[in-house]
Amino acid sequence: MHAKDNIASRIGRWSAAHRKTAILGWLVFVVAVFGLMANGVLKKETLSSVDQIAGNAGEAERILDDAGMRPTEEIVLIESKSETVDDPGFAAVLDESAAALTATAHVTAVASPLDGNGGGISEDRHSAFVEFEIEGKEKVGEENLEASIATVDRVKHDNPEYTVGQFGGGSANKAIEDTLQADVGKAGMLSLPITLLILMIALGALVAASVPFTLALTSVLATMAMVTIPSHLFPLGGNVDALILLIGLAVGVDYSLFYMRRQREERSAGRSNRDAIEVAARTSGHAVMISGLTVAIAMAGMFITGDATFTSFAVATVTVVAVSMFVTLAVLPAVLSWLGDRVDKGRVPFTRRRGEAKESRVWGSIVTRVMRRPIVSIVVAGGFLVALAIPALGMNVVQSGPNDLPRDIPVMQTYDRFTAAFPEETNAVNVVVESDNVRGGAAGAAIDDLVTEAAASPKVIGESEITYSDDATVASVQIPTVGEGTDEQSMAALDEIRDEIVPATVGGVEDTTVKVTGGAAQSSDFSDLLSSRMPLVFAFVLGLAFLLMLITFRSIVIPLKAIVLNLLSVGAAYGVLVLVFQEGWGEALLGFESNGGVTNWLPLFLFVILFGLSMDYHVFILSRVREAYDRGMSTEDAVRKGIAGSAGTVTSAAIVMVMVFSVFATLSFIDFKEMGIGLAVAILIDATIIRGVLLPATMKLLGDWNWYLPKWLQWLPQKGREPRSDEGFEVEPGGVEPARA
Repeated sequence: MHAKDNIASRIGRWSAAHRKTAILGWLVFVVAVFGLMANGVLKKETLSSVDQIAGNAGEAERILDDAGMRPTEEIVLIESKSETVDDPGFAAVLDESAAALTATAHVTAVASPLDGNGGGISEDRHSAFVEFEIEGKEKVGEENLEASIATVDRVKHDNPEYTVGQFGGGSANKAIEDTLQADVGKAGMLSLPITLLILMIALGALVAASVPFTLALTSVLATMAMVTIPSHLFPLGGNVDALILLIGLAVGVDYSLFYMRRQREERSAGRSNRDAIEVAARTSGHAVMISGLTVAIAMAGMFITGDATFTSFAVATVTVVAVSMFVTLAVLPAVLSWLGDRVDKGRVPFTRRRGEAKESRVWGSIVTRVMRRPIVSIVVAGGFLVALAIPALGMNVVQSGPNDLPRDIPVMQTYDRFTAAFPEETNAVNVVVESDNVRGGAAGAAIDDLVTEAAASPKVIGESEITYSDDATVASVQIPTVGEGTDEQSMAALDEIRDEIVPATVGGVEDTTVKVTGGAAQSSDFSDLLSSRMPLVFAFVLGLAFLLMLITFRSIVIPLKAIVLNLLSVGAAYGVLVLVFQEGWGEALLGFESNGGVTNWLPLFLFVILFGLSMDYHVFILSRVREAYDRGMSTEDAVRKGIAGSAGTVTSAAIVMVMVFSVFATLSFIDFKEMGIGLAVAILIDATIIRGVLLPATMKLLGDWNWYLPKWLQWLPQKGREPRSDEGFEVEPGGVEPARA
């Protein structure tokens, strides 16, 4: 073992010495796990709709699901501008639809309004719907849905003079999932060539650019297969593949880029290829490991929410970061050792040759001016970010609803027509009552009282509908209310039913369980869950990140300052989200219609993702600063050299991240647009204002206090001084060792 070894150095030495094993082993692994997934051997367990519902509403949905009262319900909507249900032609289409569905595989409980046993007719009688169910619980029901869709399409084709469409939980989920997958494919088709182009410019050669690009892409593919294993314990949400692509491409390219730039700098300074890899492993490799651990810690904070969707996000992001970190440390050195100077083949014209260690003139000039007037710089830059963050104080978190989904999806067009014709079917509060006998006795009488009290409320707009389980132990009372599901009217109706009507009726019956669900209830309970868990997530992420950076840099000031600066960039990103999506400043440009707020899951998600990714730059830059300081430079000179010397790499990495995230702002779903804009803005701020202005300005003001470590923490391990680029190396079997100065 070498005197100045760290874990990253030992991994890098092994990889360079066993390059065939490292490279072929990784490729075989990727092909194997991805092949097993493609062939169905590794199957991904996905979240059911019940799993994704939190709190009291989630408990209500589980009671209904266990009682077999949550079938896959669908409707066929038939409309005519000229005819009504009373006309023979319209009635014939209704009869044809019901008969065709009755004869369709996996379709049950067909009910037509003409038979008087279900369905509905609008007040103007120009619209009517036939309702039916799909056999099997949710996942099986979704698989059995295809036959009914084909039947409805035939009815639509045979009756072109009528508007015919299908809508329901199953068909909507299928259509949304198909659109989501198309969006993910679009994101990949846009982000991959953009990433490769940026890397070609940053690294100056096609072969060099293909190395981080290929490693990041294989990391993403491997992760998509690997997460199928933990999915049997933690089922995954339907959009985790998009998240894996988003985060995996960003961090995978970043880590490889930082590692390669350091190796190329050392090679350009005259070291042998093996020696250059050794230095890169010991310095940038160590920074990659610390950065990866910090990012993983931040993203693991989502486990604390206790929400199944956030848990699936945590599994996906922690896995892809861990895989990207492993590939950078254990596979990249082998690739660089194998390629040698061939990595510079396919040189891009007008770019710098082989990573010469030149400081950025632009950033060097900016940092010099900032450090001359640190107080002015802090006031101006900090004031700008605080001004951007101020709108976040008025952030209104909302639950994305049907109205926020792309309207070019046919099933959503049917939904719009359905809600316009049947407003009483749009929004309902569902009171679930579980008791020994819900048809009679105290529970049955209380349910009758519930219906009576609800009918007297001005917030209830129709008759309540009661459904009983086969064994009469569960009753579902559907109370139609004003509102569209998640707006203020809906929430006011929910509060009245939950807080006043239910306690006064079914809530007072002994040995009876009462839960409330519905769109408004689910949104309210999810928001309450996040509000209660967010302080715990913040404490976990900030606390562990502080400890990790404290140990890494042996300073109590560095981690505190990094946390403050990162929170400032997150706050500014929140403010931009409010201005763009809540106030609607970007509607025309981004192609959306504001729903008056920011989607409720995004603030916590953005915090953990942005905090982790922002730490990337701090770890890499401060590692270079600390390296220069340990060589004997003053803090001011070390800061100037560390920032200006790493500017090209950091800027390239930031551009990759910003471009990848910006691609998601072009997708159909408003949630993706918000996520893409929030991530892109925060990374842009972090790579420019934070890194170029506030970091050097605060370090200049603090001077040697940047490295302050209380006496009672002096026991922390101390890293050895890193070698200068002009110091000699003594080559030993299996590796290199820097000569003592």
